[in-house]
Amino acid sequence: MKAFATQIEQWKVQAEQTVRPSFEQIDEIVEYNQWRVIEAFRTCKVSDFHFNPSTGYAYNDRGREVLDELYAQVFGAEAALVRPHFASGTHTIATALFGVLRPGDELLYITGTPYDTLHKVIGKKGDGTGSLADFGIGYSEVALQEDGGIDWDKVERQLKPNTRMIGIQRSRGYSWRASFTVQEIEAMTKRVKQLNPDVIVFVDNCYGEFTEKIEPTHVGVDLMAGSLIKNPGGGLAETGGYICGRQDLVELAAYRLTAPGIGAEVGAMLGTTRGIYQGLYMAPTIVGQAVKGSIFAAAMFEVAGFKSSPAWDAPRTDLIQAIAFDRSEQLIAFVQGIQLAAAVDSHVVPEPWDMPGYEHPVIMAAGTFIQGGSLELSADAPIREPYIGYMQGGLTYSHVKYGVLHALQTLFDRNLL
Repeated sequence: MKAFATQIEQWKVQAEQTVRPSFEQIDEIVEYNQWRVIEAFRTCKVSDFHFNPSTGYAYNDRGREVLDELYAQVFGAEAALVRPHFASGTHTIATALFGVLRPGDELLYITGTPYDTLHKVIGKKGDGTGSLADFGIGYSEVALQEDGGIDWDKVERQLKPNTRMIGIQRSRGYSWRASFTVQEIEAMTKRVKQLNPDVIVFVDNCYGEFTEKIEPTHVGVDLMAGSLIKNPGGGLAETGGYICGRQDLVELAAYRLTAPGIGAEVGAMLGTTRGIYQGLYMAPTIVGQAVKGSIFAAAMFEVAGFKSSPAWDAPRTDLIQAIAFDRSEQLIAFVQGIQLAAAVDSHVVPEPWDMPGYEHPVIMAAGTFIQGGSLELSADAPIREPYIGYMQGGLTYSHVKYGVLHALQTLFDRNLL
């Protein structure tokens, strides 16, 4: 068994005593969401024959059809599109955007610059890549205020007659700002609808599912997307994504995923169905484990003298724990320490590299059973100032705790604490 430095062991005891009351609140959310998911399974009359694989066109695949109904029920939406054919969260979001927006429309992000991998999706006019801009779809964004709130004066000025969609990123992405709670997203949606009732409100829900008792589509959001190898896949879904919301908008996204006139009627599930169902069933509990891990990490790094966001006692609305470091060597040691604690590929030493879709070198700790599965313990960061590491996931709280201790031990061993 790994022996950690005496100072780190003392911090661990102190942190666990500190966070215990917060864990009780997480347990309450887990139980509420677990029961909510089971009730949706019961309402949709899920049976074991729904788990059967399909091939070819997969017409009348009841497992696939009921899965869509189940997600719509769980997320309080009119319809859902849940498929292993989505290669990533970015692909899922892009499908939703391209499905709904048309040449001459504009997309306005009101939560600042979106996550790095969406920058190429938005693109530049005439870039020849098939981006939104390449198809004549406009884009603008409104930076957040210094306190992290929405700058409504600028939003009103930016809102144009051709603004077809408002984009909201729930999670912090690669930034220090707080993630947005469902209550805050509800307030944003109401304000937007007052300005223009016809505009579509879209939410990137990645990392947020089941961290609260309700989701953005429960409170008026028109369209929402996320990844199955994050929260809702429960660590069991091997790939895929979901889109849910208004029936007409989900149908347009389905036409983009396959082809007009085909939409959601085809798509062989190729043996993935059981894992997606069971992953959704497990998701509330696994997300709770990961959130507990993030709270512990915040407390540990605060005791060690680092700034963390959110603070250990702050409300949680996603999985991500951000930790600020003074220099790149500390950031790299942190990520390498998380990798060292992995059950898979612990012997691999991550290094910064030019990862596709990112604008700066990125270092990633990803010792996961599902490649890129960020409901599993992982950490990543762009190598740029300010030097902020982003940790997320953990299928068990014990593993997250083990990872945090290894990260601090790595910093200690390199005289970086």
